[in-house]
Amino acid sequence: MSERLNAVVTAIRNAFAGPAARMGAAGKGMARSITHSRGLIIGVLAVGAAGYALVQHPPVKTVGRGEIGVRDNRLTGHASQFGEGSVMVLPGLHDLRVFDLRDQVYRPVQSAKATGDAPFQSVEGLSIGVDLSVRYALDPAKIGAMARTLPDNLGTEIVEPAVQGVIYKVFTKYTVREIFSSKRAEIQQAIETELRPKLAADGVMLRAVQMGKVDLPADYRRGMDQLLAEELASEKMRYTLELKDKRVKETELDAEADKVRREKAAEAAGNEQIIAAKAQSEAMKHVLPFKQKQIEQRQLEAEAEKLSRIKSAEGTAQARRIEAAGEADSRQKLADAEAYRLDRVGKITSEQMAREGALISKHPLLIQKTMADKLSDKITVVIAPPPSDGGFIGSALLGSQQKAAAAAAPAEPQETTKEAQ
Repeated sequence: MSERLNAVVTAIRNAFAGPAARMGAAGKGMARSITHSRGLIIGVLAVGAAGYALVQHPPVKTVGRGEIGVRDNRLTGHASQFGEGSVMVLPGLHDLRVFDLRDQVYRPVQSAKATGDAPFQSVEGLSIGVDLSVRYALDPAKIGAMARTLPDNLGTEIVEPAVQGVIYKVFTKYTVREIFSSKRAEIQQAIETELRPKLAADGVMLRAVQMGKVDLPADYRRGMDQLLAEELASEKMRYTLELKDKRVKETELDAEADKVRREKAAEAAGNEQIIAAKAQSEAMKHVLPFKQKQIEQRQLEAEAEKLSRIKSAEGTAQARRIEAAGEADSRQKLADAEAYRLDRVGKITSEQMAREGALISKHPLLIQKTMADKLSDKITVVIAPPPSDGGFIGSALLGSQQKAAAAAAPAEPQETTKEAQ
């Protein structure tokens, strides 16, 4: 700033010096006025320079939320801390540094992949990548004493070297399998334990260390996958065997329970049979006399039925004998009646035949008339005189007709014979 003022003063001096030299010795009065004007200009320039300095370097600065300001006095060397708000800072006398008190996170990106620029090394010498995050913050109690020595970029100049010096050393103590699965919490605790005092010495508080994804080498991952598959198969087989063992035990317990249940059921059934037998025995004491009385009653009933059947049979036989005697008498009377009827019918028939014989002897043509009455109306009856030889009148008639029919047509006698029949 002083160099700029000197340049401005020199330029003004040169600007006024030329006309004054040309004027020569115009007069001492003129020189005095020039000297007065020069002082006035210098005063104006000094006021302008002071205003410019106030604009470029204001004496009041602001400390934001979550920040802390440390003001150093160049004369006394005393340091003062200020929280959120405005702070008076005089140029040339005070220096103000503002620090962020909020938590910050450092992630070693170059070590997140096994194929990265700076992977971690395990105890086997294999390269692995770990997504590691370190959360830290400044210690407000130590900022006042260490404000002059703290660098502007705290994460790059303090946190990163301290973290790099700890985490590589810690990871080399564990195998890949331990880092990947079984010792993650232990590794985080070891990193925090070793890193915390280092950062605290520089006024930094370690909040937490978190381990995220672990990137394994390709060959190791393939081997790990095969090993995990075998372990899973082994675990599955172990659980299968345990399950079968439990099923066997369950079957044994079920069989034992079934055995006990059957024994209890058999014992209960035996007790029931014993109780039933006792009850039946007690009942038989009352049943046997009753059965005896029933037997005696049935014997008496059988005797009574026997006597009843004998009496009934005797009555039936007596009735049959009476019926047989009555039937014999009835048949005898019927036989006598039939014999009397036949005798009377024979006598009547003989008397009628005698009367008819006498009538026929007296009137022979009654025979032909009787035959005509008996025959059908389809046959022509010819009444002829009795033969001379005293034979049957019908035979002479039939014989003459058959001879006439045989002479006329051989077939007609058959029909006449059939009609006669």
